[in-house]
Amino acid sequence: MKRTHILCVAVVLAGTAMAGCNLPRQDPASIQTAAALTVQAEITAAAKAVTATSTTAPFPTLPGATATTAVQPSATSTCDVAQFVQDVTIPDDTIIEPNAEFTKTWRLRNVGTCSWTPSYAVVFFSGESMGGPATQALTGNVNPGQTVDLSVDLKAPASNGTYTGNWRLRNANGVAFTNFYVRIKVQPAAAQNADLHTIASEDGHVLSNGGVLGPTNVGDSEDTTARQAFLSFDISGIPSGAAINQVKVDFGDYDTLGDPFSLGNDGCIRAYVQDYGTLESSDYFVGDPTGAVGQWCSTAELDAEAQQAGLKTALQSKLGGSRLQLRIQFRPPLSNGDGVGDVVRFGDVTLKVNYTP
Repeated sequence: MKRTHILCVAVVLAGTAMAGCNLPRQDPASIQTAAALTVQAEITAAAKAVTATSTTAPFPTLPGATATTAVQPSATSTCDVAQFVQDVTIPDDTIIEPNAEFTKTWRLRNVGTCSWTPSYAVVFFSGESMGGPATQALTGNVNPGQTVDLSVDLKAPASNGTYTGNWRLRNANGVAFTNFYVRIKVQPAAAQNADLHTIASEDGHVLSNGGVLGPTNVGDSEDTTARQAFLSFDISGIPSGAAINQVKVDFGDYDTLGDPFSLGNDGCIRAYVQDYGTLESSDYFVGDPTGAVGQWCSTAELDAEAQQAGLKTALQSKLGGSRLQLRIQFRPPLSNGDGVGDVVRFGDVTLKVNYTP
């Protein structure tokens, strides 16, 4: 009995030893490497899964869109997304005068999946507001695929410089999306010069006896007939909103007969605004006039081309029209009765105007 048990145990032990000899050998380093590779594979797979869920396709750019106006799509929703199309008014870096009012208009396209309704609004959020509204509701529906022009009324700052105002769209739930902006340069407009010549077909002079003649003469005749000159200037080339800075008169190639500056109560000829239209005998002024806009008391003053403050004011008041018309005369007495013609004979008289558009 004892031998049988011993034999059985020996057989079992021998079988176990043979099985151990047939198994592949694995050292501890191999086991650790395999475990590390398994963990690394799991980390890589997890990273790829995160990247796949967080990557957003590039936002498309419309033909004609500028790179200067930033438009960012929503990273979490395709419902409310806008795309900049163009600046309808006031392109970037437009020069605007200090305190000038202007309207900025952007054109945007709804490239999201939700319609924009009047419960949506344009809202200011940073930079220079330029007097614009804090919020301005849309006036109608903008369906996906449609474009809309969004406008805000603004006013340039008083100081020179570059100013940027940033705006957004806001949906009915108060969530803002899509940025766009206005950028202007504030500086005074450059002054310009203009030479306004007389219009020969509308010029002339009227005699105290009712005669109407073509030359632009002022003074008296041998028979004491008085003469008043009339000058017409085309001012339509100056913008109606311009600011007149100064006006000088260039009398050009005038000449004199006799001693014209001995006429009148002080020997001075003066200019008066008179809208006479087509020159007629009734345009002759009888009496002692007031409201002169220019005065010259010698040939030296006619030659000087000095500034005339009254003409500056008169021209400013006429902007927006087509004519500035003047009457040139002495104040009474209009003749000295010496039997000699005392006359200033004008040619092409020019108003030299400096203005800011």
